[in-house]
Amino acid sequence: MNRTEAAKNRERVVQTASEMFRKDGYDGTGIAALMKASGLTNGAFYKQFASKEALIAEATAHGLGENEAHWQKVLEQAEGDPLQAITDWYLSEPHLSHRGLGCTYATLATEAPRHEEDVQKAFDQSIRRTLSLLSGAAETGGTSDGAGEGEREDAAIRHLSRLVGALILARAVADSTLADRIVAANKSPD
Repeated sequence: MNRTEAAKNRERVVQTASEMFRKDGYDGTGIAALMKASGLTNGAFYKQFASKEALIAEATAHGLGENEAHWQKVLEQAEGDPLQAITDWYLSEPHLSHRGLGCTYATLATEAPRHEEDVQKAFDQSIRRTLSLLSGAAETGGTSDGAGEGEREDAAIRHLSRLVGALILARAVADSTLADRIVAANKSPD
């Protein structure tokens, strides 16, 4: 196998792991199932990664990068209030129903503290970048009402926490009516 093929295989494993971790959790995803889903053998895993923890950190950073790209795209394409656009997109039915392709914050943030520091660092860096996006959207969208930088950052923290919390809770309940109410209550402006 040449280096190009090896790099493509590694990329495929990281992408597949990112989706499987979001869908089934870190501990709910075994190496054998992951490699089978990637179309590779277990032996290929150990040629690519030092450990499952190393893959967890890399796949988490990958998923968080996908988050950021989605947030950026929604904000760039927003018409009117960019924070309302991000809220409507984030709390949409497709996002609610597809954990494996959805928000890494909502699926893996509660698991991150049980893993090595690199996972938490990936969350730290990504959350800071997302907060910057939200803070900037509030400023350019005219929703900051003359607020200073610290106030915009605090508002961004509240907004991100509200969205992620609403998604986690709506996904957690069995009652679809309650899930719908959680989403609806958090879609309306403060």
